[in-house]
Amino acid sequence: MSYLSNNILKIYVEKLKYFNYSDHTVRDYSHYFKKFIDHIGKYPQHLTAKDFENYLLSYPFSSLSQQNQVINALKFGYEKVLNKKYNKIDFKRPRSEKHLPQVIDKDYLIGQISKINNLKHKAIISLAYSVGLRVSEICNLKIQDIDSDRMIINIIQAKGKKDRVVPLSSNILKLLRQYFKQYRPKTYLFNGQNSLKYSHTSCNKLVKKYIGDKYHFHQLRHSAFTYLLEAGTDIRIIQKIAGHKSSKTTEIYTHVSNQVLSKVSLPI
Repeated sequence: MSYLSNNILKIYVEKLKYFNYSDHTVRDYSHYFKKFIDHIGKYPQHLTAKDFENYLLSYPFSSLSQQNQVINALKFGYEKVLNKKYNKIDFKRPRSEKHLPQVIDKDYLIGQISKINNLKHKAIISLAYSVGLRVSEICNLKIQDIDSDRMIINIIQAKGKKDRVVPLSSNILKLLRQYFKQYRPKTYLFNGQNSLKYSHTSCNKLVKKYIGDKYHFHQLRHSAFTYLLEAGTDIRIIQKIAGHKSSKTTEIYTHVSNQVLSKVSLPI
């Protein structure tokens, strides 16, 4: 069935690209869809709704996030590749767990960053914390995206294929200039040792090395927006900087802000 799986997978990937899915999503969805095709071992025209439902019921999901990804991957193949009607199958979603973002103490974080001697590592962590950039946004930043005249950073084709603009602080600009003078990157702002751009894995290793083993890169983003909220920044401005589609996503930081909580009048 290898020819079959390769043929339908090629169509699957072409469809994902046609609908402008990100490279990351194309890689993940095609991985899960290939696993499904290889497991079922049927020709596409013989696949039934039960094949999809039974596969999902028996899949050993490791997390709710993975479960949603597998469902999305199979649902896309069912509707867009096999052209089957959605109402013939029930792609049930797991009930989502509500977790508050984990925030790193501001004074501790700034103290740890100040101890970093490696200019590239310091620039990566400082820039990410300054405006709450995602790890993918840090890795995809190009030199041309830094606009020192207007003191802004252009975030191009970020999550959801959206562009946005975030502010550039004078301290970060000074640090980036020092870094650039020493490392002389070519296209991407941060090069890897043997690649054009720095990797997600390497970014996460930096946080564990310099901030602490229990922390991860995305917590820099949570910490940045919590700080902005506590500093009195309008939540709509934070929403724009974060690139959140809905203000409800940004409002979650009110639940972890010490200053917001300290203003609550308790009954006793």
